[in-house]
Amino acid sequence: MDRRDFLKSMGAGVLATAALATGCDSPNKTKAEGFASGEVPTDKMTYRTGTHGEKVSLLGYGCMRLPSTEDGKDGNQTEGDLDQDRINELTDYAIAHGLNLFDTAPRYCKARSEIAMGKALSRHRRDEYLISTKLSNQNPALWNRQGSIEMFEQSLERLQVDYLDFYMLHCVGLPGRDKDGNQVSPHDAFMRRFIDNGMLEWLVEQRAKGRIRNLGFSYHGDVKVFDEALALHDKVHWDHVLIQHNYVNWQHADSLSDDGNADADSKYLYGELVKRDIPVFVMEPLLGGQLANLPQFAVDELKSRAPEQSLASWAFRFAGTMPRILTVLSGMTYMEHLQDNLRTMSPLHPLNDEEMETLLDIAERYADYPLVPCTGCQYCMPCPYGIDIPGNFAHYNKMVNEGNLIEIDADATSEDRKAYREARRAFMVSYNRSIERQRQADHCIGCGRCQHECPQSINIPQKLADIEEAVRSYSV
Repeated sequence: MDRRDFLKSMGAGVLATAALATGCDSPNKTKAEGFASGEVPTDKMTYRTGTHGEKVSLLGYGCMRLPSTEDGKDGNQTEGDLDQDRINELTDYAIAHGLNLFDTAPRYCKARSEIAMGKALSRHRRDEYLISTKLSNQNPALWNRQGSIEMFEQSLERLQVDYLDFYMLHCVGLPGRDKDGNQVSPHDAFMRRFIDNGMLEWLVEQRAKGRIRNLGFSYHGDVKVFDEALALHDKVHWDHVLIQHNYVNWQHADSLSDDGNADADSKYLYGELVKRDIPVFVMEPLLGGQLANLPQFAVDELKSRAPEQSLASWAFRFAGTMPRILTVLSGMTYMEHLQDNLRTMSPLHPLNDEEMETLLDIAERYADYPLVPCTGCQYCMPCPYGIDIPGNFAHYNKMVNEGNLIEIDADATSEDRKAYREARRAFMVSYNRSIERQRQADHCIGCGRCQHECPQSINIPQKLADIEEAVRSYSV
């Protein structure tokens, strides 16, 4: 059954959720999207031990999304200046409750994340936190050795430290573009960014000097390049590797891809790292927030098992249950997110066999939903034509989950037709409220500038065209 037929087959069960976007909230949905209540322990954090004996909190703070003074409509805090006071407050609270690993990169928050985290963390003793950042030299102007070295030195300066606890080659496995705009394969991009220019050798030297305590890489995309990088382990001795890992990616990574290539399941990635005894960092445990906003069938299943637990807690427990996971990174823009995740990991209660089976069954069904695998990383932004790309995708996914993107057959009953009209109205009202008219999908001209920046390898112009078609068909 293809995805179009899948949606049509959902029938009244899907249509019944249409009222959610028209102001008629479902009590179960509202409760499911809430957070657990109660005390946040200060002394019960679960820790794992790194290659060199570091005591690392199982919950890590991902700093790709930080609070700003003017929140964007897509909910990713992309507009306005970063709110340093709120960043300081979240950082202080995290450290006070046992979280000690903060992960950033030069590209995050439009090149402002490292600066903001340097200010926040420098107010604490250096032995109270571990800092992780990356060599984000995707720009071909930085593929030369000197440009990459300058990026490394700049990270130290911005973070206000004289050594880095964890350092990574960023986005290994993604294609690139050279200075002339020509497409560069994932293998060639890896070679030109890190190998041919001698940067990997230089970073190994910096580790020997103590300026880097742990050296690793973050992986996206082409699994052949992942295997190539791991093949260097005997020479480099990777101390950690960052992978995208959640209960959907575990066995259904390919269902999240539309680039024509088979993506590697995190079950394979994790297994290869375990073979080599390499500690694992986890990114996207919530799949860009999607696993905290599940379809109603999954909400009902998980809430029936643990009414007081948030949906997000299940995803974090899944990731933490794997014994070689060193830390699970989460972008926690709001205090409620931070508190909920701290409760989950303080201490971690690993999934039992029955709970694991439940999540894998949900993943099997979820993989058939025609969702856009956007994680809201903002690498595609800004769009030169003003389109809010992550906002369009977030709204589209929300409408799919709530059952407001459906088709109807010519022989549909009058009841089905009425429900269809309600779903159509819910979609259009919500879309126009969520996304400003000039930032909607129909403004895409298909230039493709966004696509090569996407770490999920999403065919962004095609997905925007699909959304435009859905809007057009629902507008008539």
